Order: sequence, then C-alpha cells, then structure tokens
Amino acid sequence: MVEQDWLSERFAEHQGRLQAVAYRMLGSPSEAEDAVQEAWLRAGRADTGQVENPAGWLTTVVARVCLNMLENRRTRREESAGALPPEPTVPHASIHPAGQADPEDEALLADSVGVALTVVLDTLTPAERLAFVLHDVFAVPFGEIGAIIDRSPAAARQLASRARRRVQGAAGESDAARSPKREIVAAFLAASRSGDFAALLDLLDPDAVAGEARGAHAVAAFFAGRAQAARLALVDGVPAAVWSHRGRPKAVFTFTIADGKITRIAVDAVPDGLRGLDVVFLRPNDKERR
Repeated sequence: MVEQDWLSERFAEHQGRLQAVAYRMLGSPSEAEDAVQEAWLRAGRADTGQVENPAGWLTTVVARVCLNMLENRRTRREESAGALPPEPTVPHASIHPAGQADPEDEALLADSVGVALTVVLDTLTPAERLAFVLHDVFAVPFGEIGAIIDRSPAAARQLASRARRRVQGAAGESDAARSPKREIVAAFLAASRSGDFAALLDLLDPDAVAGEARGAHAVAAFFAGRAQAARLALVDGVPAAVWSHRGRPKAVFTFTIADGKITRIAVDAVPDGLRGLDVVFLRPNDKERR
C-alpha cells in the first residue's frame, strides 16, 4: 500500500509533463490521454523499489507506450494516392528551449512547436519522432532514449539529428521551398495528374529526357495522366517529387531545370539510395492546388 501511495503521488506530480510528452509524440489529445492511462496501468504493475528518478522513469514508460501506438498506427496507415496529412488543430506558438519550461507550462509544451512541426512529425518514423521529441523538446538524454528504442546512444543521436534537419527544413519554410523550381515542379505534377498535355509541353524543354523518353512530346505523353500519388517535397533541400507508401519513400523524381524549362527528369527507386535521403513533404499552396 505504501508503494502504491508513493506511485500515485509521483504520477500526480508529473502528470502534466507526461501528458505533454504523449501529446507531442502522438499529436492527438485523446490518444495522449489513452497513452497516459496505459502508462499508469503499466507503472502499477512494475516494481518501483529501485526507481531513483521518478520523473525520468515515468517519462520512459509513457514514451514506450507512445512508441507502440505510433508503430501500430504506421502499420495500419495506408496512404491514399497523393493524400496529405490532415491539417492539425494545434495553435501556433514559439518553441520553448528544451528543459527550461516552468512546471505550470509543461502541459503546454505540445503546443509550443506549432502547426509546421506537427505536420512534419507525421513524416518521421516512430523512432525518429521519439528521439527528436524526447531530446529536443523534453531534454531527455540520448542514453535513456536509446534504451527505449533498443539502440545505442549514438544511434539515437543520429535519429534525432535526421529528424531535426527535416523539421528545420519544413518549419523554416526554406528558400528552396519558395524557389522558382518548386513552382515548376508543382506545376508539372498538377499537369501530369490532370493529363494537361499542353501544360506539360509548356514546362518541358524541347529536348527533355525522362528515362527512355526523348523529347518534350514523348516525355509529356509518358507523364500525362500519371503521377497521381507523387507529392511535392524537398529532397536533401531541393524541390522534387516523391511517391511513398506507409510514410516511406519508394521513388524520388528529381528535376533538372534550365532557363525555366525542365530538361531532365530522373527517377530513383533503389531502396539503398533512398534510405539516406532527407525528405520533407510540402503542403501545396492555393495556387498549386488549382
């Protein structure tokens, strides 16, 4: 009974932080509540006699629950052709430095990184998301993160670094994301999906090349009515198109552009080549939706 009372007190003491961790990990208030409830049940079944850092231990329990939920969600999710993640309802605010929030503010940390971060978090793997959120938002050491995902501290650091680059690329709305090349690639995808042959020709250099297709007419004929599942993205910081399945890139279309015309379209579908790429999906603006 004494141990149970101690656990109840510690859980109540840190519940705001645990809720914030779960919310940022999952992006859903209801799922966050479920995760914290499951963490409470797991904690109640555990031997807490050797727990020296209740806040860290409870954070680990919640993080493991969230990791399982993210992996289950990823397994269930079947991306529809060209579908984008739903616009989150999290209000925008400035990010708080990790580990510097007042206790009263910890429950609001999930809101502090804004809509842009929530969108890009949905493109990360569960392990990347966990490593980034726990370290960069909640200042959890990489040694503890590695133990949660069964990886070394160095591997956890690499996961967080990879996620951070994607977040910075999206949240910062980089120059590449606003460049003329983005506009051309977006226009090409729109014309391809709608089968607008004339628009494709207008975007292509007369001597454009794409795989075995040579010349603007051949390339336009090949792409007309296609690219239904390709999405506008930054690939290693450069505007491109990506076809993905269950959040993993399966093919990357890169564009060479000269004098405002597409001269070459290359397709990379080799898994080993795709694995090391930094991919940040871009949400189309109003002009690109038309």
